[in-house]
Amino acid sequence: MTVTGGTPAAIWLTGGDGHVPLVISREAARREAELELSKPAYHQHDPNLLQQAIHHFLDWLGDLLDAASGAAPGGHLGVIVIAVVVLALLAALWWRLGTPRRTAATAAGGALFDNAPRSAADHRTTAETHAEAERWSEAVQEQMRAIVRALEERALLDPRPGRTAAEAAADAGRPLPAHAKRLRAAAWDFDSVTYGRHEADQRTYLRLRDLDAELRRTRPSIERPAETTAAGSPPA
Repeated sequence: MTVTGGTPAAIWLTGGDGHVPLVISREAARREAELELSKPAYHQHDPNLLQQAIHHFLDWLGDLLDAASGAAPGGHLGVIVIAVVVLALLAALWWRLGTPRRTAATAAGGALFDNAPRSAADHRTTAETHAEAERWSEAVQEQMRAIVRALEERALLDPRPGRTAAEAAADAGRPLPAHAKRLRAAAWDFDSVTYGRHEADQRTYLRLRDLDAELRRTRPSIERPAETTAAGSPPA
């Protein structure tokens, strides 16, 4: 008779000297059993570390759900209802706030122009097209770009890649102090629509369109305004 691994049972029982001990202590038996069971032949089909980790996780998750079902009204059905409600709330927040894409760099407004350079007239035409289709948010964006591009074309602003709407409004307020407040308001509308995920309306678009028309008739001032508002701050 042999045990797994080819070790004769007699040798295991006699300790190798051929004599069977009349009394085997509990400690000696435990050591011999541990030695025998530690052999690789007994562990060929043991789960690997990943399988063990998954098994422990599933056990933990099962215990957690059992505990929750015991505390929640309706047992497991109550847990499912609570989970559905939580997911619905998260989905509502995601839809309301949008993808969390704003970084520290765009918190005060990202770059105003995101495509190849176009003229102020091109931006105005695009804004009018959006307005005719009642896409007011897009119309506001293009109208603000038309305002800034027109100021660049008049040399009232130096063309600067990466300039934000708030920066453009602050810079344009120096040669156009009478319109500084409205320029800041227009920049605030642009940032709210573009980065705050707010919806614009017809009034907002018409306000920017009227500002654009007035600026085209306005001559710049050589005097520096007494006060300026920090770029990115809401209009007073």
